[in-house]
Amino acid sequence: MIYKMQSKLSLIILLCMTSITMYSQTNKTKKMTVEQQNVLSTIKKMTKAFENKDIEKVMSCYEPNATVVFEPESPVSNHAVLKEMFSGMSMANPVFTYSGHEVFISDDIATHIAPWEMTAKAPDGTEIKQSGLSVAVLRKQESGTWLMVIDNPHGQFLMNK
Repeated sequence: MIYKMQSKLSLIILLCMTSITMYSQTNKTKKMTVEQQNVLSTIKKMTKAFENKDIEKVMSCYEPNATVVFEPESPVSNHAVLKEMFSGMSMANPVFTYSGHEVFISDDIATHIAPWEMTAKAPDGTEIKQSGLSVAVLRKQESGTWLMVIDNPHGQFLMNK
């Protein structure tokens, strides 16, 4: 009797795990909607502009009162300071790669999540390599474009603490 119950329980667990795995695989291969692609386009535009040291274009991807977390636990919301931080960081010639993107949308709010890696060079020529989990919140504007409201490239910070 106990053996039959354990067997049934094992079968139920196996079926649940298979369903979860199948859902995850399907979800990974699912194409983005046009609106999700529009959100991703803002992220790509900002990344490319940052790599090209086009700070005005970088700033055009953010709402005026946006918050960026350049360092864990240190959010910055002042527009002038954000511009200065991006300018300074761009001097290291950063190059970013993403290993994937997830975009979730609810009405006019979107979340973009992406693991990233960055390589750059310090002024003394030292190679810099960093990685993290970007978590960004975007809002759809009246024009239909998406702008970042919160940009946290250190979304993994609490997990590493």
